[in-house]
Amino acid sequence: MSIGKLYLVPTPIGNLKDITLRALEVLNQVDLIAAEDTRQSLKLLNHFNIKKPLISYHQHNEQGKSENLIDKLKDGKDIALVSDAGTPGISDPGAVIVSKCIEENIDFEVLTGATAVTTALVYSGLDTTKFIFKGFLSRDNKERKLVIEDLKSRKETLIFYEAPHRLKSTLEFLKSNLGNRRIAICRELTKLHEEILRLNLSEAITYYEDRDVKGELVLVVQGKDEKEILDEERAEWEGLGIDEHIKMYIKDGISKKEAIKKVAKDRKLPKSEIYKYSIDL
Repeated sequence: MSIGKLYLVPTPIGNLKDITLRALEVLNQVDLIAAEDTRQSLKLLNHFNIKKPLISYHQHNEQGKSENLIDKLKDGKDIALVSDAGTPGISDPGAVIVSKCIEENIDFEVLTGATAVTTALVYSGLDTTKFIFKGFLSRDNKERKLVIEDLKSRKETLIFYEAPHRLKSTLEFLKSNLGNRRIAICRELTKLHEEILRLNLSEAITYYEDRDVKGELVLVVQGKDEKEILDEERAEWEGLGIDEHIKMYIKDGISKKEAIKKVAKDRKLPKSEIYKYSIDL
């Protein structure tokens, strides 16, 4: 008997018409569908008149159910894995079964399709050339503080998922740790009540102060801009004499020659002028 194949099938993040022809083909041909929420997936399957056995596969049973799915694949069953919306494995169950398939040398295929990350990024109007996606920030304040400390100096656009009941506290947290950066708040993407807000964090906090928030949210936050970086760098050496400024860079492991170049650039002075202060260093 040949071994079956696992398919990771993205499902629409809102509008059911966003499903791909390939996804429908796979869902129609597999023997079994593993779903994060069988009730939610049943709505999708009924809409497209797909009749297949469904089993639950979510974050609380992912480890045990992965073993079960592997056994079924070894028995020759083809299985589709779907999450409530978007791509399995991206802030949704999927990574565990993929790892087990690799370990067991079982074939699997990841279909292309909807994901809220890239949709929100393009909507944001912020830099799309480089970005960091962190999913949901931890509820534990110490853990999320560690995450944001690691991100606060990054130039890349930052993307987070958030639940409606946590939005206001998260906006306050981002403002206190990142400053008043630009943010796009993308709510209910591709759905009837889709809303895209582009503002700064202070404005966002004010906007939601007296509003009830509903629906799924993606937060797209501006990375650290060049002016912010230059202001911080200037703060490091402002008030230092030129010789102390050179020493500051040398202590960082930079050669004297490179330190002179950097000081000249910082102070917008000729290198020959800076060199005079380095002779006795």
